[in-house]
Amino acid sequence: MREKALRQKKLIHLLSIPQISTGDMLRAAVSEGSALGIEAKRFMDNGKLVPDEVVIGLVQNRLMQDDCSNGFMLDGFPRTVAQAEALFVALEQAGMGIDAVVAILVDDNELIKRITGRRSCKKCGAIYHLIYNPPPASGNCECGASELEQRADDNEVTVKERLVAYHAQTAPLVDFYKDLGILNEIDANGKNPQEVFDLIKQELHL
Repeated sequence: MREKALRQKKLIHLLSIPQISTGDMLRAAVSEGSALGIEAKRFMDNGKLVPDEVVIGLVQNRLMQDDCSNGFMLDGFPRTVAQAEALFVALEQAGMGIDAVVAILVDDNELIKRITGRRSCKKCGAIYHLIYNPPPASGNCECGASELEQRADDNEVTVKERLVAYHAQTAPLVDFYKDLGILNEIDANGKNPQEVFDLIKQELHL
């Protein structure tokens, strides 16, 4: 949702670090039609997690770029304990590490409502939500484009499949990072974007 994107932009501006989004990297690979993109698309279209070796390779290459030398914020990675362990090793080899992990907690039913209501502009990329951030009354984007679309994987069936995958493969990361003493949990149920952002700053002592 737009709220998540705005929250991330505020954080990277506050910390003066780049945001590393595996979702953006994967979608770029799909758009380019590369062998990696074609492989990733098969999983993404079915709401499945892209294989670890594909994602880890993308992230490792990205973290070696100069703009990450003073820190970075990971978005959408790691999603499995295996990825977290591989990331830990890769960062250690590069003389880097993770200072903090933020887990934003939202109930499944609320997540389904938030994700299935997303719509985006094909022209400028602006993101709306049918309930929480509706487009103008005309139904068009603010940029004037009339083609708002729903991502293929934002339907209810696929979202529920993604949640099943999350609970089976990603939820165990909570204990993984809790054991490392760097986990910060934020309860986002019933809170507006600014309240969530303020809680994040509080947890990270910013």
